[in-house]
Amino acid sequence: MKVQGKMFIWLSVFILAMAIVYGVWSKEPAGTTALFLAFGLAIMIGFYLGFTARRVDTGAQDNKEADVADDAGEVGFFSPHSWQPLSLAIGGALAFLSIAIGWWLMYFSAPLVLIGIWGWVFEYYRGENRTQ
Repeated sequence: MKVQGKMFIWLSVFILAMAIVYGVWSKEPAGTTALFLAFGLAIMIGFYLGFTARRVDTGAQDNKEADVADDAGEVGFFSPHSWQPLSLAIGGALAFLSIAIGWWLMYFSAPLVLIGIWGWVFEYYRGENRTQ
């Protein structure tokens, strides 16, 4: 993870430089703001990856002598059959559609988004997937 952290830190430095150059040259607030927000996103991801790399074991991607097979094994835990992303996707699509059609559509999308978030958070607290 050290490599990815460094990549995002250098990307954030580049984006910051480009945001400053773009802002001075164009004097256009929307693009300048978007570039500064992209800088913030890149620096957050880079900091998180660098911080996490110090707490976990060295991965194969950080070893210059590693083979591809050295990184084999379990990647992580993923929900095998969750319906919550579907509810969030439909609710999010309706929410963004409400900007174009009318804000009244938000009354229908907000419950779908809230149900999806609630279900995703408490997915493993109830039912057959309950963990002890």
